[in-house]
Parts: sequence; structure tokens; C-alpha cells
Amino acid sequence: MHPTVADFVECARDHHGVTVTPETFPDGTKTAADAADAIGCSVDQIVKSIVMLVDDTPVVVLTSGANRVDEDALADHFDATSATSADPETVKETLGWSIGGVPPFCHETAVPVLLDRTLESFETVWAAAGTPDAVFPISPERLVAIVDPEPAAVVV
Repeated sequence: MHPTVADFVECARDHHGVTVTPETFPDGTKTAADAADAIGCSVDQIVKSIVMLVDDTPVVVLTSGANRVDEDALADHFDATSATSADPETVKETLGWSIGGVPPFCHETAVPVLLDRTLESFETVWAAAGTPDAVFPISPERLVAIVDPEPAAVVV
């Protein structure tokens, strides 16, 4: 197991009381489509942890792999001036993970987390486990219980 994935597994266990069982795919799971192909599930079942800057404040949007963040809706949600994608350095510095491997929890810094409710319609969803080639299955109910995200209509 890659050390970064092992760090995520340890954090999930020690800080959230949950056992995650990551699966690694050598061809990568960097995009939602790659992950769905590797796993053999619908792209809708992939949890994308999208890091956005809302007036320069990092926010994580947990969205279905088939959806994308609506920047205007996100800015409106926070009554902000703008919402843009965070750059890789900000993501790593703020959350402790690199783009493509950002898990939905175990972030180094507490940031607001929003939820695309599309994910709640599945029995199992798959999320990044710390690297671009590792994912883990989790029920949406368990994910919500761990993260306590705010449901928000900020995706298209």
C-alpha cells in the first residue's frame, strides 16, 4: 500500500472511527470516468472532492462524477463575489492531499464541505483514498455521517 494511502486509512480509523478498504488501480483513477471504468460502476457513483476558492476561502464540494460545480451557484450559496477552482498548491497546502487523490474527509484544515445530493441515491459510492490510483467504497449514509456536509444545489 502506498504510504499516502496508508496515511489516509490511519486517519479514517483514528479520527473518524471508520475502516476503509482502499483498492488500487495501476492505470489510475484520476478522473471520474477513469475511476468508474476501473471499478466497473457508473460515473455517477464516483465522489469527486472538488476544491474551490470562494472569495479566496477554500471549500470542498463532494459531487457525483457526472456533475460539475457551477461556480456562479457556489458563489451565490455563500453570498460571495466569486468561486474558482483552487490551484494544486492551495489544495495540497490546505487539505494535505494532491489533486486527483483528495478524499472526502481527513483534511488537514477544517473547511466547509458541501454535498451534491445526487450521491445519496446510491447504495455505494467510491471516493479517492489519497492518491490518483486509489479509491474506497462507502455508503452515502456513512459518508454523510462522517463528513456532516451541507447539502447544496451547486452542481450542474
